[in-house]
Amino acid sequence: MDWLLEPFALGFQQRALVGGALAAIALAVVGTWVVIRGMSFLGDALVHGVVPGIAVAILLDVNVLVGAAGAAVVMLLGINLVHRQTRFSEDTSIGLLFVGMLGLGVILISRTEAYAGNLTAILFGDALGVTTGDLWSLLVLVVVAVGATLALYRSFLVLSFNEQKADLLGLRPRFAHIALLTLITLSVVGSFRTVGTLLVFGFLIGPPATAVLLVRRVPAMMALAAAIGVVSVVFGLVISYHAGTSGSATMAVFPIALFFVVLGVESLRARPSPAL
Repeated sequence: MDWLLEPFALGFQQRALVGGALAAIALAVVGTWVVIRGMSFLGDALVHGVVPGIAVAILLDVNVLVGAAGAAVVMLLGINLVHRQTRFSEDTSIGLLFVGMLGLGVILISRTEAYAGNLTAILFGDALGVTTGDLWSLLVLVVVAVGATLALYRSFLVLSFNEQKADLLGLRPRFAHIALLTLITLSVVGSFRTVGTLLVFGFLIGPPATAVLLVRRVPAMMALAAAIGVVSVVFGLVISYHAGTSGSATMAVFPIALFFVVLGVESLRARPSPAL
């Protein structure tokens, strides 16, 4: 038990645990819809698209959450503009903005005095630097993610499988789509301090993808994904403490590794038994 409890003896370690768990829960709830709807590429683009907003916030000495949210809005508007004004698919517009926003972010960050430190913190996070204020922000994020999912559950569910049917049922699919994009943006912006913009995608996709392999009902997927996310945070921090590795990166890699373990086990179970 000492091996398991020692990494959480100090206050900043406990804040890392609570902050990581809250981020994992919010990302699991929102990420379930991302996986079901096949929006992983868009989610990845949003994760990287907030970088220039964070860089501008650092340069102007304003709240980085405001900068990240502004960049995410610009990213979504840019994707919509390219998709509507050209014959390109949405994936093409996402790819263009993905690279452009990430590159712009790195260029802006290079103009700061502590270039290397700022870039590392933004891209890879600082799980052990989570503050009490961050915990309150993450708690609000969890409440918003769960509340929005409960309020718009039927709309999100039908939209995930058939947009035309959602429209016929009067579920306002366009509004539901915008609401889901807003939730994804809030989850990414609210969680990047804990695991960084590059690694937050691991929690957005990893636990829900694993849950989809194991259960079939959406509420069960969300609950299982949240549990997997919290377990990943606990063991990620424990392994990081004893192995001397990055806490944020270890937490993000754990659910991905778990996904492939579950996938391997499920593949073996599905393999037909040899005939006698």
